[in-house]
Amino acid sequence: MYSSNSSVMKKFKVMASMALCVVVSAFPAHAQAAELLVWSAGAAKAPISQVVQEYQKTTGDTIKIDYAPVGALMKKLADGGKPDVLLISMDVIQDVERNGWTVPGSSTPVGSVGVGIAVREGASVPDISSPEALRNTLLNAKTITYMDPTKGTSGKHFASVLTQLGVADQVKGKTILGEGGFIVEPVARGEIELGIHQITEILPVKGVHLVGPLPPTLQKITTYTMALGAHASNIEVAREFMRFAKRDSFAAVFRAKGFSTP
Repeated sequence: MYSSNSSVMKKFKVMASMALCVVVSAFPAHAQAAELLVWSAGAAKAPISQVVQEYQKTTGDTIKIDYAPVGALMKKLADGGKPDVLLISMDVIQDVERNGWTVPGSSTPVGSVGVGIAVREGASVPDISSPEALRNTLLNAKTITYMDPTKGTSGKHFASVLTQLGVADQVKGKTILGEGGFIVEPVARGEIELGIHQITEILPVKGVHLVGPLPPTLQKITTYTMALGAHASNIEVAREFMRFAKRDSFAAVFRAKGFSTP
């Protein structure tokens, strides 16, 4: 899957296009348009942005969607934010429900993804086949980037990987932490040698090559789940959007963007 980034992306685009055609033909428009606020973890941006676009065209609803790392979404919720639908990692869903930010029991998984490593397209491909190989690659890299551990799932995990490999202090001085968005974009521009992020946030970036996932013993598979906001302004429309998100054709869009689905 990870040997040719361009062929993978071409295949994904075809799959996503076919899946969305099925979605559009199977979902009726509303008699009266509604507005919906959706908050989504950045890892799901690639599939969700496509589905939201088609959902709006099909139903006539207006969806405002905000993407952010999970840590940032949690802060926004704590500050009183009230999304109609929340798409967030399963790791924090119990905290979200306990704080009364989503409707208990409304959480439904939509996809899972692992953490991968990217280099600039055309650059030599490093060995990350084992923990020891990854350790040597990190030590030899001139610069690396990964998500700020206080703001995103992949960053928090990779910080623990560095500690586990015993190289946290050695790489600290050559690390640039990402704040959000597609943090491997500086890798594509040649500004940073090695980028670590969730695979679904590497694949959409032009100019990078996905070397592969982290070694299995160092990997973290994160499942993302969609839940109904406890203070949803339009509960029925929010539920309808979530039902739409669970259609088989929607799952196909997620798979086309690098997720595994339930």
